[in-house]
Amino acid sequence: MKLRDRIKQGLFLLDGAMGTQFIARGIELGKCNDYFNIDSPDVVFDIHKSYFDAGSDAVITNTFGANKYALSKHGFGDLVEKINIEGAKLARRAAGDKRYVLGDIGPSGGFLAPLGDLEPEKLRDIFCEQANALLAGGVDGFIIETMTALDELAIAIKAVKSVCDLPVFASMAFDKAGTDFRTMMGVDVKSAVSVMVALGVDAVGFNCGTVSLDEYLELANEYVMQTRILSETAMVYAEPNAGKPELIDGKAIYKTLPDGFATAVEKIYSAGVEIIGGCCGTSPQHIKALAEKLKS
Repeated sequence: MKLRDRIKQGLFLLDGAMGTQFIARGIELGKCNDYFNIDSPDVVFDIHKSYFDAGSDAVITNTFGANKYALSKHGFGDLVEKINIEGAKLARRAAGDKRYVLGDIGPSGGFLAPLGDLEPEKLRDIFCEQANALLAGGVDGFIIETMTALDELAIAIKAVKSVCDLPVFASMAFDKAGTDFRTMMGVDVKSAVSVMVALGVDAVGFNCGTVSLDEYLELANEYVMQTRILSETAMVYAEPNAGKPELIDGKAIYKTLPDGFATAVEKIYSAGVEIIGGCCGTSPQHIKALAEKLKS
């Protein structure tokens, strides 16, 4: 069954965090996580498999920062195609024929002019290059996530849609701003949803950010309301963190345990969010607890 047909049939469960799983397997972070597709492929495959074993319907490729601009900062700018193709193949091998792979595209790591040195045409080419490589690796669709600026989000969506007709999920990362939610660049929920719906994505959503699980529920309600106003077909998805991070010894620590995460996310699902996964701090155990609660 094609991904676009499958997501219309009810609960669709994504995976959880990648970085924390590298740490759990003894791999030191702080370098280039995307390069692990080449120098630690067995570990990447094992992480994907552990999420499928936990109950995920789809995994997200280990390519969040695998665009030319971001990879160049690590000296890997000439490996965009290889890193993305290998990332997609590893996820595809774990998924088999019955489950799904989403090609992950994160922010470029730079800013569009005049704030930064990226011109729209250059950024579009960067995202097209990444999308084409993920497509060559065998993804079933794309997830454009953790965006904070509307102009970059729009360019990424248009770039993906220019190279294929596969499903596109798109999300932004929000923080609480008084009684409202806004991204780091000041984008509110209504503006985010309006742009995503207008560009014809299959699912609009949110992930990451620095909000509590109770606040994620508020955000979910706002997302569902705004989406239903603008579209009868767009779906809503959510990838919340394992609670609000606490800074301990200079590190962000997520303390929400699997059962607590599942209980909170069940409320988000009940608010009308059809596609659910986890972001920072979540693990296969979090996804397993969520799968057992929602799929029962």
